[in-house]
This record gives sequence, C-alpha cells and structure tokens, in this order.
Amino acid sequence: MSTTSHIRKNGDAIPVAASHDLRRQTVCVTGAGGFIGSWLVKLLLLKGYNVRGTVRNIEDMKNLHLKGLEGAEERLILYKADVLDYESICLAFDGCDGIFHVASPVTNDPEKVKVAVAGTMNAVNAAAKSGVRRFVFTSSIGAVHMNPNRSSDAVLDENCWSDLEYCKKTKHWYCYGKMLAELVAMDIAKKRELDLVVVVPPLTVGPMLQPILNASCFRVFTYMRGTKKAYRNAVMALVDVKDVAQAHIHVYEVDPNASGRYLCIATVVHRSKFVQMLSEMFSKYPITNECEDKVNPRVKPYKFSNKRLQELGLEYTPIKKSLYETVESLQEKGHLPPAHMLLVSPRIPSSL
Repeated sequence: MSTTSHIRKNGDAIPVAASHDLRRQTVCVTGAGGFIGSWLVKLLLLKGYNVRGTVRNIEDMKNLHLKGLEGAEERLILYKADVLDYESICLAFDGCDGIFHVASPVTNDPEKVKVAVAGTMNAVNAAAKSGVRRFVFTSSIGAVHMNPNRSSDAVLDENCWSDLEYCKKTKHWYCYGKMLAELVAMDIAKKRELDLVVVVPPLTVGPMLQPILNASCFRVFTYMRGTKKAYRNAVMALVDVKDVAQAHIHVYEVDPNASGRYLCIATVVHRSKFVQMLSEMFSKYPITNECEDKVNPRVKPYKFSNKRLQELGLEYTPIKKSLYETVESLQEKGHLPPAHMLLVSPRIPSSL
C-alpha cells in the first residue's frame, strides 16, 4: 500500500507519490524531464527502483509526462532543484544509493560553459556528501573526438580526449564545456573517494517521451522539413536514446567494479547515409540529397570501439529503426506534420 509523501524544504520538493515498501535502492536522476533523463527514469521505474528526479519547475508542462510513467505513482518523487543551487541538490540526493547526473545545457552558447562545469561540481560534491554508492555521469562524444591531431585510422575509444584549445579556437563551446565538466567530475570524485563512472553518448536519436523538441531530434526534424538544402561532407556518430538510458543502468548495476569511461556509440555514418536512410523510409518528405561539398572526396567514417558496454551486455538498436521511431515521435508529438501538409521553412545552416 502506498501513501502520498510530503518531503519538502521551503516548498522546494514535492512528491508524485512514495511507498512505505522500499523494494529497491533509491536513485536520483538530474535533468529528469529531458530526452535522456526521461528514458532513464522510465527504465529505472520499470526495474523497480525508487526514483527521485530533479527538474527546475515541477509543474511545467514539459515535465508532466513523468507523472504518467509506469510505476511513477508509487515510486517517483520529483524535486524542484537547480544544479547551480547546491542546497537544492543536496536535498534531492540525501538518502540516495546512486546518482545519475544527466542535467547539462545542450547549447553552443559560451556563457553556458560555466553552468555545465559549476553544475557538475555541485552534483559531485553533493553526492560525496550524501555517501552514495555510485555516481554515473553523462558526458558526450564532444569530450572525445574533437582532436585534429587524431589519425583518421585511429580507433576512437575511452582513451581519446578532445583538444580543449582546439574546441576554443573553433568555438565548439558545448564540447569544451562537456570535457571540462567531465574532468572536474573526475578530479573531485578522486579527491573525495566517490565511485564515478562515465557514459559517453554521441548524437542521440529515438522516440521522445517529453513533449518538447530536444536538440538532437531537432537535427532530424530540419532534414524532414526540407529546411536543410544540403548536407555537410562529414560523418556523424549515432545511438538510440533507449540504449543510452540502458547503458547508464548497466554501468550502475551490472559490474560492481565498473570504472572510468564507457563509449555508447551504435554506429558512425557519413551524412549522405543518414539522409539516405530517412529518404528510404519517408520518401514523401522533402529531404535533401545534395552535398554542399562538390569538390573533395567523401569523408570516411572513423573506427570506434564500444566493446566495454557490450561486455556488460548492452545490445545496440539498429540506427535505421531509431531514426524511424524518431520521425514517428516527431509526428505523434505534433512537431512534424504529414508530408502533404508541409510548408517548407527558411533554410537551416548545414553546420547544424
């Protein structure tokens, strides 16, 4: 039997519901209302965990979907918390066995670098203070592959790091911020003897649980609407959002000795292959087949290793299926109208 709980501090935390029967560990997911965060909350609930989720505004429409997840009524508590507010994070983490720190600004705004870094500092310190069993940090391929000195024949793996100066010089502020945040997390965790494990996903696609269009699905959206008139002569690493969420759970519970980084990459394809897959499945949409580079040879996909997660039992979703479910989700959420109703918007820069 479950009863409503009222865990509050100055009105900052309110529950969806709580149960007297704590069947499993209690874990907290920061950024619970986001693309990856929502799927992580969903899968944790399905596995029987008692889940706390931090959001900046509990009553915001973009977070209401969390209350409808299976198991939410009994085992999900939402906390109003901001990663820049250390006390609010401490409140959410207090009494937790594990933390999944997903929250981070997904933007190339240089002003948000300090948010990513300071928020991570607060989360790691709060987790250490709470004495959690394991802290799982969501990094990004932006912290791994942005290095002009890496050979095209080299295998991208957990030992690879981006070049911070190169990220600054080329104004890849998101990559710069994620790498700094990961380095800060590792440094603090080592000093405070916190068990830290890092999941490193690339561009993440798949069905959205949240109503708001997120940055990675927006990329698919721009191609579907025909607002991209040409694609770059470049490659892209991809993975399904469900696999990323499952990867977080795998590194948390499968191996007690799990440590370090885990690359969560399903495939690396040239953008021509990316648009080809979309065109094959949705031929009525105005998807470009033009490359903006008419001169240079096509860039070859780089080699990568995802064996660390495979050794933990993670199986990757075929990316064409993931893209199909992405578009299907865009339609169901009302972001993408049927092809015959589509009005082509102004051109989107091909760099996106």
